[in-house]
Amino acid sequence: MSTTMPKAGDISRKWYVIDAEGKRLGHVAAKAAELLRGKHKPTFVPHMDCGDHVIIINADKAVLTGKKLEQKMYYHHTGYIGNMKKVKYSTLMEKKPEFVMTKAVKGMIPDTTLGRQALTRLRVYAGAEHNHAAQKPETIEL
Repeated sequence: MSTTMPKAGDISRKWYVIDAEGKRLGHVAAKAAELLRGKHKPTFVPHMDCGDHVIIINADKAVLTGKKLEQKMYYHHTGYIGNMKKVKYSTLMEKKPEFVMTKAVKGMIPDTTLGRQALTRLRVYAGAEHNHAAQKPETIEL
């Protein structure tokens, strides 16, 4: 028995919508990462980009469990000496919920060219509306 390798022309990409309202941030991000990589397909191969497009709506209504909202911090450095900035996740969820969801998904995707290519197929919206109705996305229930 031989293993079949899909060719670039054989890969079909579908569109999926994940509603994050009332769902845990990590569970939504994990499901989105799985769909972006294509691990749910029987034709998955780790060296090819065979994932689908993912739309996450209601990112502002995703839930962080425990005390993460007040204790978890986002750190970044400006590049200048002594300029390490930190922001609480409660502030980030109020101001930039799309960034929080994108960062969670990015952490679950490999840091390779395939991972960066997969991340371009992720669309995150804070509200319930998105402008990808023409692609006829399927709804994924978690």
